[in-house]
Amino acid sequence: MTRVVVSIGSNVGDRLAHLQSVVDGFGSAVRAVSPVYETDAWGGVEQGPFLNAVLIADDPALDCRAWLRRGQELERAADRTREVHWGPRTLDVDLITCQDGADEVSSADEVLTLPHPYAHQRAFVLVPWLAADPGATLTVHGTPRSVGQLLADLDAGERDGVRAVAEALVR
Repeated sequence: MTRVVVSIGSNVGDRLAHLQSVVDGFGSAVRAVSPVYETDAWGGVEQGPFLNAVLIADDPALDCRAWLRRGQELERAADRTREVHWGPRTLDVDLITCQDGADEVSSADEVLTLPHPYAHQRAFVLVPWLAADPGATLTVHGTPRSVGQLLADLDAGERDGVRAVAEALVR
């Protein structure tokens, strides 16, 4: 069985509907859905704020690459374009970590990097992940770390930039 933690975001069009499309697309494999948060975009490209959430899913028939393909299919269905690095997007589906049974999968190839190399630096990933799974851990530079501690280690301004919204995703 593979278990995956997926970060989703949208800042173009009906942002909530784009996030909901991932919950719907993962279907019965979804085990947990975080609350929805709004965050300002970063990366140096002028654009509107994102809605972000985290999903936890598992499916014995899927490996990590199959999860990646499913996420990319959902991005394409939402008309995601990749014209500007860190630019505006209808839907962003990022695999943060993937487990095969009890083992966390590590991958460093050009198609799939696991665990996600920047997740530990992104409050917009850590805040919703912690809400969905308070006991979560993430391997950073070969060492498993508590997601709660990783979040506490971030600058307070980063943490405060992740704002809860009233909208919710339906599982």
